[in-house]
Amino acid sequence: MTLIVTDFGIEKALQQLGVKDINEGTSTGSQWFSPDSYRNGEAIESYSPVDGQLIGKVKTTTKEDYEKMMSAATSAFKSWRVMPAPQRGEIVRQFGEKLRELKEPLGKLVSYEMGKSYQEGLGEVQEMIDICDFAVGLSRQLDGSTMHSERFGHRMYDQYHSLGVVGIISAFNFPVAVWAWNTALAWICGDVCVWKPSEKAPLCGIACQNIAATVFKENGLPEGISCLINGDYRVGEMMTTDKRVPLISATGSIRMGKIVAQKVAERLGRSLLELGGNNAIIVTPDADIKMTVIGAVFGAVGTAGQRCTSTRRLIIHESIYDNVKNAIVDAYKQLRIGNPLDENNHIGPLIDKDAVAMYQESLKKVVEEGGNLVIEGGVLSGEGYESGCYVKPAIAEADNSYEIVQHETFAPILYLLKYSGDVENAIEIQNGVVQGLSSAIMTNNLREAERFLSVAGSDCGIANVNIGTSGAEIGGAFGGEKETGGGRESGSDAWKVYMRRQTNTINYTTDLPLAQGIKFDL
Repeated sequence: MTLIVTDFGIEKALQQLGVKDINEGTSTGSQWFSPDSYRNGEAIESYSPVDGQLIGKVKTTTKEDYEKMMSAATSAFKSWRVMPAPQRGEIVRQFGEKLRELKEPLGKLVSYEMGKSYQEGLGEVQEMIDICDFAVGLSRQLDGSTMHSERFGHRMYDQYHSLGVVGIISAFNFPVAVWAWNTALAWICGDVCVWKPSEKAPLCGIACQNIAATVFKENGLPEGISCLINGDYRVGEMMTTDKRVPLISATGSIRMGKIVAQKVAERLGRSLLELGGNNAIIVTPDADIKMTVIGAVFGAVGTAGQRCTSTRRLIIHESIYDNVKNAIVDAYKQLRIGNPLDENNHIGPLIDKDAVAMYQESLKKVVEEGGNLVIEGGVLSGEGYESGCYVKPAIAEADNSYEIVQHETFAPILYLLKYSGDVENAIEIQNGVVQGLSSAIMTNNLREAERFLSVAGSDCGIANVNIGTSGAEIGGAFGGEKETGGGRESGSDAWKVYMRRQTNTINYTTDLPLAQGIKFDL
């Protein structure tokens, strides 16, 4: 890896995180081997969307690197899985403490490499800390169930065992938190992890691996418990096609998820998918307009619309449509766009110029399909916007049937949709897309709220009342239905996906009765 001198205090942050030039002897490739072992990989150049500057170059993982790393991972699993879960929890606790110490520099790196606001970068690191705290408590609660046997003198129960090597493929929009959601749980479950971060944010991955490696080294634990591979989809395929990796957790687009699911299913492996979202907020006549504006605006423009839980559609009752529209438009006028490391700004850049082109094409399509641009948007240029990745949040009046509205655009574009009649009509519109991640309703009507949360209500994995679609908490399971993939990460009992389940029956008599009363006398 070659580091380029940067400003905004990023160079200092990289030093604090242990991300050094490869010539200084720090290995940051697929595993903690000698730098010579991965010099043959292709270079990934990490440019900051903040100012367009080249931050650094990282070598991709070769097949030879991958095999060395897998050998280390499978070897480490044999000793890691037999360590008592509370002791594994202690390691995760120490990791969480390191994150607390390095929250500021890691949050700054997330902001600079990915482009989200500094406060959101800090918030992402806080999510990592929170999942560590959750996992530490969970390490003493990996319980099973005891069942009554139909046979006299028998006891039945189920228990959960470590699964093995967990492969993690994460996306650029949450370059560190999603890895931690998976890793913290996998570690306390006794699994080891192989992580392929987004090639658009490779330095964030290296920083996290440095932090984890420090903890494991300080405790005399094998390096293979935490492994990092860098590269594009071809490097990801090394994991998805590898029978030594029983579980692949992949976050990204629906298109990517379908490819991963097929590859993993071919070898009868498991996949945990967290894919696209086309999230909506229903605004009923009984909604609090002030709360609606706060939830909708942050949901639509937070992380420049590049969250999987970003609010894409605002479904407003016709009787209050104009009032809500005008309030949202007024709020947009107050938004400040610029360097995300400046805490006075609300919105930073899109990840790269390809994302900008997608944003522009989406605005063009909504007009072609008959939509009306309430706020036109556009690409910003001039001083402070030299990277070419800054865009204005846009608002369009549209119809749910438009092809572009059915599509997830990873950009700050909010579609205003009008409904009439009762809340059932709004729910039908909300559910009328292929994605099923997050949803919300703004109402002070108890019947409407309960109808929205009922079995015939929202078909999403997340359904909120009087809060927006983004900002999920660690304690609840995170994920969605339909083409969002059906996976669940983070809280509740999501830990079970990282383990294998085993049913046990113990006969403590001197007889051997068969189940269902079957007779088999010899």
